Amino acid sequence: QVQLVESGGGSVQAGGSLTLSCAASGYTYSSYCMGWFRQAPGKEREGVAVIDYYGVTTYADSVKGRVTISKDNAKNTLYLQMNSLKPEDTAMYYCEAELARPAWGSTWCPGLRTRHSYWGQGTQVTVSS
Repeated sequence: QVQLVESGGGSVQAGGSLTLSCAASGYTYSSYCMGWFRQAPGKEREGVAVIDYYGVTTYADSVKGRVTISKDNAKNTLYLQMNSLKPEDTAMYYCEAELARPAWGSTWCPGLRTRHSYWGQGTQVTVSS
C-alpha cells in the first residue's frame, strides 16, 4: 500500500525559503514517478515540479528558477526546496506518486499536467507579503 507523508510546510514572509519533504513507503520507490502539486483555496490542484523515472525534472513556469525537486532513493524521500517565496505560492502542497510504465510515453511518467494516482495528506505553505 502506497503511503506518502509530507512535512516541512509553514508560514514565511515573502522572499523566504522552505524545504518540503515527502516520506514514501509501501512500494519500490525507484520505480515510481514523483511530483509536487499544490492547491490554493478555490483553485484546482496544479503541478509544481515532477521528477521522472530517469531523474529528469520538470518545473511549472511560475516556479522555475526558484524551486528544486530532488529525491533520495536510499531514504525513499522526495524533497522540494523553495526559495524566493511569493504570496502566490501560498497553497496546500501535495506529494504525488505514479508507477512508471511505458504507457505514459518516452519518460514513463505522466508529467506535470497530469495528476498522479497516489498522494499524501498535504502540507500547508503560507507566504505573507
